[in-house]
Amino acid sequence: MQLGIVITDESYLAVANALFDAAAARGWETQCFLTDSGVNLLADAGFIERAKACPNSVSLCEHSAERYSAGRFDLKLLGDIVIVGGQYQDAELVRKCDKVLVF
Repeated sequence: MQLGIVITDESYLAVANALFDAAAARGWETQCFLTDSGVNLLADAGFIERAKACPNSVSLCEHSAERYSAGRFDLKLLGDIVIVGGQYQDAELVRKCDKVLVF
């Protein structure tokens, strides 16, 4: 099973972390796309650790990062962990995943 998670607001941090953990416990692959203020999940050490466990499983909208992150994290330091892109990454997630949850 491949689970897609789209996060549109940073208030869903706990939900995203719980879904990553539950999917991993079941042996599912997880893809995550961050947009709007959801990009700020990258400021959380716990979320980053989950992303590091599966490099390139998290992608984000670069425009949203420019607009909402205000220096909360450094994309240059995350280059080996996350894919910096745009809405194309969201479309790819939807195409590849068996189920997609949007928050």
